[in-house]
Amino acid sequence: MFCPPCCDDASCPPVSLVIGLLTTFLLFFLLDANNPAVVIPSSPSVIYFLYLTRHHLESKHSDWIFLDNTAFGLDNPAVTWHSRTVVIGQHGLVDFAIGLYCCSDAALLNGHFGCFSFDFVLLSPAGMINLGMASLRLYAGLVGCRSGFCARSLRTLSGMTVSQIDEEVAKLLELKVQLGGDESRHQFTLKTAKGTRDYNPKQMAIREKVFNTIISCFKRHGAENIDTPVFELKETLTGKYGEDSKLIYDLKDQGGELLSLRYDLTVPFARYLAMNKVTNIKRYHIAKVYRRDNPAMTRGRYREFYQCDFDIAGQYDPMIPDAECLKIVHEILSELELGDFRIKVNDRRILDGMFAVCGVPDDKFRTICSTVDKLDKMSWEDVRSEMVKEKGLSEEAADQIGQYVSLQGGMDLAERLLQDAKMSQSKQACAGLTDMKQLFSYLQLFQVTDKVVFDLSLARGLDYYTGVIYEAILTQTGPVPVAAAQNGAGEKAEEGVSVGSVAGGGRYDGLVGMFDPKGRKVPCVGVSIGIERVFSIMEQKAEASAEKVRTTETQVMVASAQKNLLEERLRLTAELWNAGIKAEVMYKKNPKLLSQLQHCEDSGIPLVAILGEQELKDGVVKLRTVHSREEIDVSRAKLVEEIKRRTLDV
Repeated sequence: MFCPPCCDDASCPPVSLVIGLLTTFLLFFLLDANNPAVVIPSSPSVIYFLYLTRHHLESKHSDWIFLDNTAFGLDNPAVTWHSRTVVIGQHGLVDFAIGLYCCSDAALLNGHFGCFSFDFVLLSPAGMINLGMASLRLYAGLVGCRSGFCARSLRTLSGMTVSQIDEEVAKLLELKVQLGGDESRHQFTLKTAKGTRDYNPKQMAIREKVFNTIISCFKRHGAENIDTPVFELKETLTGKYGEDSKLIYDLKDQGGELLSLRYDLTVPFARYLAMNKVTNIKRYHIAKVYRRDNPAMTRGRYREFYQCDFDIAGQYDPMIPDAECLKIVHEILSELELGDFRIKVNDRRILDGMFAVCGVPDDKFRTICSTVDKLDKMSWEDVRSEMVKEKGLSEEAADQIGQYVSLQGGMDLAERLLQDAKMSQSKQACAGLTDMKQLFSYLQLFQVTDKVVFDLSLARGLDYYTGVIYEAILTQTGPVPVAAAQNGAGEKAEEGVSVGSVAGGGRYDGLVGMFDPKGRKVPCVGVSIGIERVFSIMEQKAEASAEKVRTTETQVMVASAQKNLLEERLRLTAELWNAGIKAEVMYKKNPKLLSQLQHCEDSGIPLVAILGEQELKDGVVKLRTVHSREEIDVSRAKLVEEIKRRTLDV
């Protein structure tokens, strides 16, 4: 008796899913709905069965003979069955398939087989393709078959030849194409999604160092930590980002709330303040955000990336919190030693006043602001062309804007613009320029004016900014780091890294009020560190230097020079762990000493505690300094103290 192999039920889809989807398709496309009952004719017949199989079959023909036909109540010779199998879809690791079975000796079965109910669809989680004796016994109505079998014949055709069977197979293959088939399984390429990447231990060690530097700075300024969900209600994010709203990742509707992945950490923070009625907080938040942007991997631009945010919420005197945010940016970039940088500052009130006096219509302020924001990526000629040809701004207005956005300076520029014939006509601009003077006076007290420049071309296109805005720019370029090119197949290689903006922020006094039912405002100002771009520079520096990056903080390796000392090594390792020492031990009973020392060299472990029979008798441990290879005997009681003394910086 032939019995095809059975699939296990671990990954089989629920019966309701298969019946609801595939049976419906089959009944409409292929089956005769008016013939629910099956009558086995005297001539050869073909019976359709819906079933599942782990075996990926396109169109497989097989002949199988039942040597034992007692299940049919027959004493006649063996009966030959012919089959065709067509896979039409896939659910996980399980295939949806149609089987066609033709009995060339159907006349021998007539009068026996036809007297039983043949009203089945084969959908078995326990063994879908066992079409041998177990299935046939089920057809005959006998008990003791595999549990879970449920069969229903879908259609019976009489008097079919092999060529007609092939025609039926062709129809099923056509149906497979209509349903999408399962070709994608064979075209699958193992890679990360576009705009994302993996991080190896060396890269993670660099990231951890950067995070620690940033968090230390935030805490030094008295910030508290919070966290918010990675996705928000879509309406929470809608209308907050201007033209950048098209970059928001919307999640597929599952029949419930419409959700989107967070675009930044600022809008969720404002929602948090409004929802919890918080009116005063200094917070930091480090988490991933998502943007459906065109990634530039070598420039630290991704679709999934970390942001490090620091914000001050509350009613305070003007420009004091704003100046502290700029001080924080200065501290972080200086401590990370990324190279030369500048912090550009401007004010949305100054921009709006400038647009007004230059003749920009009120309804075009935001869209023209978004275009001006591209000046760090495009030439003025291209920006002007976009304003005139795409945004419908007059050439005269565009030229006047061009005269202002080319201006840079410090407190002196703010004083000069207050005397400007056009700018002085705008109350908005004058208020912004007055605050800009106050800001620079505080920055002088914080001793950071050497890196800060008042730049009228800085726009920052996000709609929620209401006052001071700023952006930190790294000015260095360099060779493309290998890590930055990881998973970047198909992207054009660049000759250098131009990281650009690494931090940005500003004042957003109206954002919280958008979420409050009564429109109550909570003044806020903050800064966001573009950490992925910082990582690009740090990785570049690590690859360019000969300095080895440690990926662990292990202080000591517990080793042995002789055999049969595993228990002693484990005992000493446990003592060190219990004392707060970061220790490792090799997972072998009798490792070679050379292998243990080489592991320390490769991993940068500074010390080795070596045990031997003599050391155990004397109650000492031989402590070896890896880089100098110097060894001293240290009593077991003083070992922890000696290791801590030697590894204060580890």
